[in-house]
This record gives sequence, C-alpha cells and structure tokens, in this order.
Amino acid sequence: MLLIYVFYRRDGNRSWTLNIVYAVDTRGHGGTPRGSAPFTIRVFAHDLYEFMNEHEIRKAHIPGFSDGANTAMIFALKYPDMVNKLILNGGNLYPAGLRFGVRLQIELGYFIAKRFDTMKRRAEMLRLMVKDPDIRPEELIAGSIPGSVLVFVKGSHFAANENPEDFNKAVLDFLAQDPLS
Repeated sequence: MLLIYVFYRRDGNRSWTLNIVYAVDTRGHGGTPRGSAPFTIRVFAHDLYEFMNEHEIRKAHIPGFSDGANTAMIFALKYPDMVNKLILNGGNLYPAGLRFGVRLQIELGYFIAKRFDTMKRRAEMLRLMVKDPDIRPEELIAGSIPGSVLVFVKGSHFAANENPEDFNKAVLDFLAQDPLS
C-alpha cells in the first residue's frame, strides 16, 4: 500500500489548508485487480501516475513502506514534478542490498514458486524482492530532488515499528519544512 498525502493551501498566506490522504493498493493487492500488465515496481509507479491524474492531483507528499517505498522511488525518478515530499521506509535500491541469507531464502522461494501455477501470485511477489526495483546509483533520490533530506532511523526493515518516536519525529520534521517548495 502506498499513501498519497495531498496538501493544499489557499493563496500564499496559509490562511487555511486542506489535507487529504489516499491509501492506494498496488495492483493485485487488497481489493485492486491484478490486471494483465507485468507485475513490476515500474508498472506500479505508472499506476500511481494514472491514479493521480484521474484524481487531478498535480503534486503530493508520497510516503511508502517496503515495496511502496520502492514504487515511490521509481515514481519520483519518473515524475519528479508530481512529488512534493518523498518519505521512504524499508525500501531498497537493488536486490543485492538485501542481506545474503535473506536474499537466498527469497530466491529459493521464487525458484520453486514460479514452477507451480497455483503459486503464481506468490512467485510474482517474490520476484519483486529479487529483481526490483534495481535503481542504479546515479539515479539516487537524495541527489535528484531539490530540497531532499536523507535521514537514517535506527532499526531494521521495520524501523517505523521498532523506533516509532524517532521515525515519526523525522517524518514530521521533514513535512514541516517548507511544505510547498
């Protein structure tokens, strides 16, 4: 799931604001149909682009966790003018960034699952973990978006749950900085 935080303000005087939050499931998750397009992070990013256009959202804060963070990274690289603030938690630039033991288990599961029709959906999810998003170092987000801030919060893939005080403080501090730059 990917959240889109839309921030509006009237005029430049901040006399009132309207905040809208959309919780968007990626294709094949929750109640969203799988569709026939390839099951990749880049397709998920394009789906988000389509969603924002359909809802006439020109620019938004986009937080994402795990594959949602990977989707948000690709989205920000492809459509930087549509991103106001990007908050990433538990994403990875490339599969080799996973610890070897974790990656080995996932690759073994993918190798087995893709051979059985009844496990196709599980295989697609495992494929995301071993093949996507594969962002090259020269595409790094922190250097690609003006005004971006890179903050590391102590913890594992689930840092927001393990260290909620520090995580929430980092997010709120970031969102409080010049919200409509």
